[in-house]
Amino acid sequence: MSGADLVNGEDGLARPAWAATDPLLRDYYDREWGMPVRDERGLFERLSLEAFQSGLSWVTILRKRTAFRAAFADFDPEAVAAFDEVDVARLMTDAGIVRNRAKVAATITNARATMDLRDRGGLVDLIWSFQPETTPEPWTLAEIPTKSPESAALAKALRGEGFVFVGPTTMYALMEAAGLVDTHLIGSHRRGTSGVW
Repeated sequence: MSGADLVNGEDGLARPAWAATDPLLRDYYDREWGMPVRDERGLFERLSLEAFQSGLSWVTILRKRTAFRAAFADFDPEAVAAFDEVDVARLMTDAGIVRNRAKVAATITNARATMDLRDRGGLVDLIWSFQPETTPEPWTLAEIPTKSPESAALAKALRGEGFVFVGPTTMYALMEAAGLVDTHLIGSHRRGTSGVW
């Protein structure tokens, strides 16, 4: 039995409607979204892209991901932490990315905060320490939470460490993308495939 918001693709696999037609979104859903991310660079990239996505569609960010990686030194926190006003000016002229000065500055701030965390366990340990004891079991998209007590606590902890653009909703999206929760709909071919849940 599959969830009401699932679409069976030509390959016979059930996916939510948002991942059913666009090849880029389908590939992202099938291969990456919800899989555990346990490396600093990977989590810094996702944290950064979630901030850039705020107020925009995810497919917009995904289409620009290669350009984001080129613009932000493949999201190497050490490299981005060293960015200065010359780099900000360069980024603000880069049509390949989202040219939002506050989000560009936030990425640099968050890179520096990531570096500062290294002597206190690091970004990976901090984020994964907020993995909940249970995960949602949604049948429909409407049943998927947009935030949780854990995402609110994670946002608060990150803000306490100097991070910005890390609200509870953005952090829940990060938790979904990085595998801390499994919000794949029941009946999706991806449900339960992360090895975490």
